[in-house]
Amino acid sequence: MDDRLLPVVYLGILVVLLSAAAWFIFRQILRTRRTEGKLSRLQKKLTTEKGTAKEYYELGGILLDKRLYSQAIAQFQKALKAKDLKGEENTALIYNALGFSYAAQEQFDLAIKQYKEALELKPDYPTALNNLGFAYEKKQLTVQALEAYDETLKIEPKNSTAKRRAESLRKRLVPSS
Repeated sequence: MDDRLLPVVYLGILVVLLSAAAWFIFRQILRTRRTEGKLSRLQKKLTTEKGTAKEYYELGGILLDKRLYSQAIAQFQKALKAKDLKGEENTALIYNALGFSYAAQEQFDLAIKQYKEALELKPDYPTALNNLGFAYEKKQLTVQALEAYDETLKIEPKNSTAKRRAESLRKRLVPSS
């Protein structure tokens, strides 16, 4: 290759890399603006009037993403109390999100209670079962955690999280010879 072309090649590579980085940054800015706009709109609406279960759940989800767990818990509780909450599946989703919020604050007893509520409404809910297994693990309740992961695998045999965690727990339960 000609030595005079080498700087052009390097410059071309640099331009391509910078363009790719600029694209990803631009996309992230758009996503953040959209989320912040939705957060602002929902907060304004819900402070002035009663909202729907869906709106409380949506706001709770945004707050959960922002790691504002106690605020998310309040929104999920309002969603559960909303008069327009329809369907056991929707209620189970809210209980699972509420459990996740408690688990994120290391309140595992409350998290377990919420996950069980979700599973009473929707027994074949693999996400709630995985989350329940995680909460049991954090409480050092290995047998219960393994049962939760095994139940997940009955419903969803290819669930990678449940497979990985169940294998790990089985290794801990096998007595050393």
